[in-house]
Amino acid sequence: MAGQLPYKPKPGEIPTNPGVYRFRDAHGRVLYVGKAKNLRQRLSNYFAPLHTLHERTRRMVTTASSVEWTVVPTDVDSLQLEYQWIKEFDPPYNVRYRDDKSYPFMAITLGDEAPRVMVTRNRRIPGAKYFGPYPKVWAVHDTIDLMIKVFPIRTCSDSSYKRAMQTGRPCFPGQIGKCGGPCSHRVTIEEHRAIVDDFIAFMNGGDERFTRDLTARMKAAAAAMDYEQAAVLRDKLASIEAVLNKSALVLPEHADADLFGVAEDELSAAVHRFVIRGGRVRGVTSTTIDKELDISGGDLVDQILQRAYGDAAPADIPRRVLVPVLPPDAHELEEWLRSRRGRAVEIAVAQRGPRAELLRNATLNAQQALLRHKTRRTSDYAARTQALADLQEALGMSEAPLRIECFDISHLQGTNVVGSMVVFEDGLPRKDQYRSFSIAHTTDDTDSIHQVLTRRLAHLDRPEPDETAEAEAGEESQARRRRRFAYPPQLLIVDGGRPQVEAAARALREAGHDEIALCGIAKRLEEIWLPGDDFPVILPRTSEALYLVQRLRDEAHRFAISHQRRRRKRDIRSVLSEVPGLGEARIKALLRHFGSVAALRGATVAQIEELPGIGPKLAQTIHRHLQGEPADIPEAEAAEPGEIPAEAPSA
Repeated sequence: MAGQLPYKPKPGEIPTNPGVYRFRDAHGRVLYVGKAKNLRQRLSNYFAPLHTLHERTRRMVTTASSVEWTVVPTDVDSLQLEYQWIKEFDPPYNVRYRDDKSYPFMAITLGDEAPRVMVTRNRRIPGAKYFGPYPKVWAVHDTIDLMIKVFPIRTCSDSSYKRAMQTGRPCFPGQIGKCGGPCSHRVTIEEHRAIVDDFIAFMNGGDERFTRDLTARMKAAAAAMDYEQAAVLRDKLASIEAVLNKSALVLPEHADADLFGVAEDELSAAVHRFVIRGGRVRGVTSTTIDKELDISGGDLVDQILQRAYGDAAPADIPRRVLVPVLPPDAHELEEWLRSRRGRAVEIAVAQRGPRAELLRNATLNAQQALLRHKTRRTSDYAARTQALADLQEALGMSEAPLRIECFDISHLQGTNVVGSMVVFEDGLPRKDQYRSFSIAHTTDDTDSIHQVLTRRLAHLDRPEPDETAEAEAGEESQARRRRRFAYPPQLLIVDGGRPQVEAAARALREAGHDEIALCGIAKRLEEIWLPGDDFPVILPRTSEALYLVQRLRDEAHRFAISHQRRRRKRDIRSVLSEVPGLGEARIKALLRHFGSVAALRGATVAQIEELPGIGPKLAQTIHRHLQGEPADIPEAEAAEPGEIPAEAPSA
C-alpha cells in the first residue's frame, strides 16, 4: 500500500477557513461529508501516512479518488451545509439511520376551514400542528377520546364534513357524539376555532389554566344548584386528569426540553428521545444508527441533533436540549438552532436531579433498543444466511461455517483465570453446548488460549465407543457423551488480535486439525485477524457477518465473566466455611463487604471486627485462619456441570 494518496492536495492549497469537504470515488459518488472550523487542519488528518490511520478511515480514503471543499463564512454555515449535503448525497461512510418504524402523531389540521384532530404518520400535511410522536397507535386514540370530551372539536373525515355542510344534516360521528365540529350543527366555525385553540394550548402544556377554570365553574354551578352542569364539568375534569395521568410530571412545570439517551458500540448506536413539554413527556422516539467510520461520542451527538432538527418546524425545537455528552461544536449548534427557532436554545449535559434520572432512563431504553436491533439482525433467517455466506467469502472458506465456536479468557487482575466456549449453529446460539474452563497456571492470555484450545481439540480425537458398549451404557450415558464436544466446528473464533490468533493456530497445528478455519476479532477496531496475515480483514460496518462475529464475541465474554464470578463466590465460601463459629449469614456479610478471599486476607483484625455480628474473638479466629492458608487457592477442584477440569487431557 502506497504511503501517500495520489489525490492529496498540494501544500498550502487547502484554505484555513471554515468549510465543508467531500470525498468522492472514481465514479463521482460522494463517500463522506464532513465539516471543519479549519479545513487545512482537519483534512491533514486524512492525508497522514496510511499506516497511522484508523483501519476504516484508511479504507475510506483509499476508496476515494478525489476530495473537494467549499469555504463558508462561519462555523454555523458549515454546519448547515454539512446537513444539506448529507441529506442530498446520503454518503455511505457517514452514520446511517435505521428507524424501527414510522411513529404515529396526533395532528390538528389548522389549514382547514374547520380544523380536525386525527392520527397520522404523515408529517407533511400543510398547516398541520403535530403532537407526539407516540410509541403506540392506541395511545393516540385514547388521548383523543379523552380530549374531545373536554374540547369537542371535529373528528370526521373531510368528505363527511363537506357533505354535512352542504345538506344541513349532521355528520355521522356528530350524530353519535363523537364529532364537535360545525358539521355537527352545534357550534359555528368561529366558536369551533376557539375550541381548537384551547385544545392546542392544553396539549402545549397549559393544563393548569383549564383545570383551574373548570374547577371554578363546577363549584359555581354546584352553588347555584345547577347539578346537571356541575356533573358535566366534573366529567370534563376527570377526562383532563386521565390525560395528565397518562403522562406524569417529570420536570418542573413549564419546562420544555428534548432529552436524548445514546447507547453505542463499535458498529452501531441507538438513540432514545423524550419530547418533554410543560414538564410532561409528550412524545417518544427510538432510532438505530449504523456507524461506518469510528467517531467520538460528541461527534455522534452532533450528527443526531442535525438529524433531529434539520427539518423541524420552529415550534418543535425546545428551549433546552439535554444530551449525554456535549458535541465539540456545541456553540455553533446552539446558534444554528436559535436561527431556526427564533429564540435562544441551550444544549446541556444532564448531571444531577430529575434531568439526570431521565437521562439514565433514556439511556437504558437506548441500550435495550440497541440489543433488540443486534439480536434481530442475527436471529433473522435471511440475515443469518447472508452472514454465514459473507463470513465464508471473507475468510476464504470452502463452505459456510454452520458450526462456530468462540473462545474468550477472563481474569481478575491476573488471578481466577477462566476460559469460555460458546457455540452457534446455523447462526443461532446452542447454550446446551456452552463450556467453561478452569485454568490453574498460565503466563498470559496467549498461553491461556493455547491451553483452552488444546483441551477442547483433544476431544475431537477420542475414539467412538463400539455399538455394544454404547447400548450397554444406556441413553443417559449417550446423551452425556454427545454433550461433550460431539461435533467438530467449521470455524474457531478467539477474542483478541494477532497474538491470540497465532497461539490458537499453534494449538490447531499441534492437534493436527488444520482443516478447521480460525480467526480472531480485535475489539478496539473490530478487525478480523487470520493466522499468518500481516494485515486484518476489514468487514463493512453494515455487514451481517460482522454483526454475527461481534455477537459471538460478546456472548463468549459474558459467559466467561459469569463463570469467573461463580468461581470467586465458591472460593470464598469454601475457605470461610472452615472457620469455627462462622455461619452462613456471617459468610454472606463478609462476602458482600470484602468481595474476595484476597481482600479479606489483606484486612486487619480491626477491619474484620467492624462488620456487625463479628466480635473481637471471632475476628481474631478469622484472621489467624486466613493467614494460615496458602497464598494461592487450589484451582484443580471438581468441575461444575459443563466445566472442563483444570488439568489438560493427555495426548
